[in-house]
Amino acid sequence: MKIILASSSPRRRELLSHIGVDFSTAVPPASAEASIEACRYNPTEFAERNSFMKAGEVAKISPKDSIVLGADTIVVLGDVILGKPKDGEDAKKMLLALSGKMHEVITGVTVINNKIGRSITSHESTEVFFKKLSSEEIDFYIKSGEPMDKAGAYAIQGLGSLFIPGIKGCFFNVVGLPLFKCMSMIRDISED
Repeated sequence: MKIILASSSPRRRELLSHIGVDFSTAVPPASAEASIEACRYNPTEFAERNSFMKAGEVAKISPKDSIVLGADTIVVLGDVILGKPKDGEDAKKMLLALSGKMHEVITGVTVINNKIGRSITSHESTEVFFKKLSSEEIDFYIKSGEPMDKAGAYAIQGLGSLFIPGIKGCFFNVVGLPLFKCMSMIRDISED
């Protein structure tokens, strides 16, 4: 069956390409994602709900013989969801908050089999440990531009890796797509 990635994320496309998945992409409308401010869900429910909304919108316009994969990755510090920074000052606030602490990265994943009209939704969670950051490190990182389109204002696969002494869980989840979980879900829903 044809796999359609419901995402505009270049990182998700790159991850699927690296493992040899034949897929196309379709970008869900912005309305297929709840705002963090409007969230009345716990973080896991929020990520799962957004993945379901994204996949559902793309499934509506996809061929009947397709499998649609939707994902939503969030960074959670305590009980606060950190989205993508609005500007450099917002990125600085996020990085200062993460400095010297452990946080959680949660990716909600939804897979829809359009042929049988069935979906499954789950999530992956990874603990990420940040070193204590100096003002100089934060300023340098923000000037690099890397934090600006990333949840939590960092990229583990880029310069942000210099701030992370360790993780507990799936590395690919922190990048934006937990590959093992996604491929297991696709296999499970394709066998129905």
